[in-house]
Amino acid sequence: MVFYFTSRCGEFTIYMGKDRYENEDLIKYGWPEDVWFHVDDLSLAHVYLRMKPGMTLDDIRRNTVLLLNILTLFDFGISRLALVL
Repeated sequence: MVFYFTSRCGEFTIYMGKDRYENEDLIKYGWPEDVWFHVDDLSLAHVYLRMKPGMTLDDIRRNTVLLLNILTLFDFGISRLALVL
């Protein structure tokens, strides 16, 4: 089951797949407005930020990008986080 959240500001819907099957569903049903967060070469969650039509990457606040990066690494585990950073 793909998880989804609405940002507090209400501007974005965030989708998260926890395994390769859910990640494949996210890829299959993704929209052009989706911004994809994933760590290359690691088996981690895919996180999609769905922008509203007409929005650009410049409309995404910096702290939102940071939080989505953290969410992407969330299931990685803190003990292995140093390997990525």
